Amino acid sequence: MQGGTVNQHPPSAGRDPAPAGRAPTLADILALPVLAAGQPQVVTGLAELDRPVRWVHITELTDPASFLKGGELVLTTGMPLPEDAAGVRRYVDELTEVGAAALVIELVRRYHRPPDALVQACRARGLPLVTLARDVNFLEVTQVVHALILGNQADAMRRTQRIHEAFTALTLRGAGPEDVVRAAAEMSGRTVVLENLVHQALICEPSGSTVEEALGDWERRSRAAEPGDRTEVGGPEGWLTAPVSYQGERWGRLAMLPADGPVFGPEHVTVLERTAMALTVARLIHSTPWEHTAHRNVLRELAEQRHHSAEDVRARCAALGLPTEAGVFLAILVDPGPGGEGTEAETRLHRELRSAGVWALVGALSPGRLGVLLALRPAQPWRPVAERLSRTALALAPEAIVGVGSEAADLADTARSFREAARVIEATPPGQALPEGRSYHELPDIDLRRLLYALREDTRIQDYTERRLSRLVDHDTRHGTDLLATLGHYLDAAGNKTTAARRGGLSRETMYQRLRAIERLLDTDLESGDRRTELHVALTALRVLRADRGAHPL
Repeated sequence: MQGGTVNQHPPSAGRDPAPAGRAPTLADILALPVLAAGQPQVVTGLAELDRPVRWVHITELTDPASFLKGGELVLTTGMPLPEDAAGVRRYVDELTEVGAAALVIELVRRYHRPPDALVQACRARGLPLVTLARDVNFLEVTQVVHALILGNQADAMRRTQRIHEAFTALTLRGAGPEDVVRAAAEMSGRTVVLENLVHQALICEPSGSTVEEALGDWERRSRAAEPGDRTEVGGPEGWLTAPVSYQGERWGRLAMLPADGPVFGPEHVTVLERTAMALTVARLIHSTPWEHTAHRNVLRELAEQRHHSAEDVRARCAALGLPTEAGVFLAILVDPGPGGEGTEAETRLHRELRSAGVWALVGALSPGRLGVLLALRPAQPWRPVAERLSRTALALAPEAIVGVGSEAADLADTARSFREAARVIEATPPGQALPEGRSYHELPDIDLRRLLYALREDTRIQDYTERRLSRLVDHDTRHGTDLLATLGHYLDAAGNKTTAARRGGLSRETMYQRLRAIERLLDTDLESGDRRTELHVALTALRVLRADRGAHPL
């Protein structure tokens, strides 16, 4: 291994001699001005400059190892080094076995070049050997380095205290799992993922990466990082993981993903372990299964198009076990009605779909509304699946309404299917008769009446109805007539007076008289197809509005 002069990084250059979260390394200490003045040269162990230094020890003893505990930077003038090669090897062996960080020898008094036996022994044992070409005050070195180490330790203690306080505050305010994992990602500056025992990523808070980068091919990568019973770094990618328990049993795992820069330090371990503890408490507080919560969050991202990119939402869905490629996607909405809300409906629907061999996400999109996203094989018909799901919903709540959107070939296009299913639900009054042979409603079922029902709260519909029919309604109210009903019979008969008279139980002459009265009151021509259409729309809207208020619909 070739030696090399250590690059000097004075404080004015902006170098932090010991970044937060870790002990100073050999490279950090050699860059300090007090040592850099001695023109340090790394003779062996150039690849070991990232070794942490726990302490500095000045020695002129022939057996300094008996006073060391490991991690020390050993400073010597070289005076105590044995004369013979065997003695030098024994000296280096003892330093190595006790775990010394490095040996620094001054080339001023006894030696002016490092002894070959010392170089060979250090190289053989992998012990970094650093020479100083100029005289250095070892006491001053000790004071500076120890001040740095103690300062870092104090800083680390303060940061650890802040971590404990932050998670305690989260626990006291009953924070949910998303808040806890988000806090972990913010405090650590690393991506944090919570997964269950079958390696489904329930929560992902990326830091310095995208969701796609964090969750891509998640299950395979997660299975390669074998879970342990304690917080540890492992797996091909070097994840820091911690088990998460509930009522004494492990139910999941936290994974902190590595990033560019320093490796995981004690502070990262503290964050992850406190996160696991806070999640255990959160699970006691929040009774909703977190798999349901994960499904809800992804469904809302899809339905409301709140995801950052199509790639991110694909990664989230795939990490939950939903196939995202080469399939057909279909959105179904369920309004359970009274008594059909809660997690029981989610659980039953999910179980029913699973027993049917259908991949799906099931979750509450809003109070009183469940969302379902089916992922079907290209040749798999969706109608039998929708029928089975809707019958399960009706068995749970007989007043449930099930609306189905149209198929989507791409996951990113499922927002359209959700919008269509929502329109179907909005246009379906409670008690609406089901189409023959079906227990769900779909977009082609929306006729004029159901369209107007969906728009019943629109003031423009209300104003249009009032302008077209108010004079007729007022006349009936003042005079006790039923001209509005007569108009309804006439319009429903498509302008056929004979049919209208029969439906109203009137003679033809009476029908003619009433129609003339209606034309006079409304200042319109009932022989005009356009006018009849306008009045038919207004009358249908009035029937919808009255039915919605519980009044007789005419």
